[in-house]
Amino acid sequence: MSEEKKKFYKSLIVPCLFIAVIWIIKLSETVFEFSLQSYGIRPGSLSGLIGVLTSPLVHADYDHLLANTFPILLLGTGISYFYKNSFIKVFLIVYLLGGLLVWLFGRSANHIGASGLIYGFVAFLFFSGVIRRDIRAIALSLIVTFLYGSLIWGVLPLDQKISWESHLFGAVTGIICAFLFMKTDPYKKYDWEDETDTADPSKLEISYDNEYYNNEEK
Repeated sequence: MSEEKKKFYKSLIVPCLFIAVIWIIKLSETVFEFSLQSYGIRPGSLSGLIGVLTSPLVHADYDHLLANTFPILLLGTGISYFYKNSFIKVFLIVYLLGGLLVWLFGRSANHIGASGLIYGFVAFLFFSGVIRRDIRAIALSLIVTFLYGSLIWGVLPLDQKISWESHLFGAVTGIICAFLFMKTDPYKKYDWEDETDTADPSKLEISYDNEYYNNEEK
């Protein structure tokens, strides 16, 4: 097995484990007929502070769970693959600090779901890409934004049924992480990129795209 394949398979471990946990929790609620939705973040309430730890694990229904599953898998794997030394730190900061900010500044509601992680991962990837000029990270974040085009509006209080605070503070913590770890996992250019950058333009063969010029040369 090549090193790249090994690296890819390793990058799947944490995202897949997290997804397995949230699916097991939801399936357990269904099979044993109980609900954990009261374990969301309830801002300003001491009893609701536990939601900082538990709310990303709890989802309203299977549609909610499915909507979060693929982005977490794609984005989590992407960060783990390209920024392996930063991934666990980014995951924990977005998870815990994002939740704490919701508890401190969110409106009075019961905030549940892992979408704050998605916004944090997208923001981290995009701003890391911009800061480091890492085209791979920007491309991955844009792919997810394209697939889930409403992401951009999720940080605005347009729908009171959606925890836009989780989205907003998830994105904020993702941006913070991009700056905190900007020197970790430096972007490694491919050989062909270096060759292109160092090439002497005066020595490059000129290729015309018009037959007229080719005839004139003759």
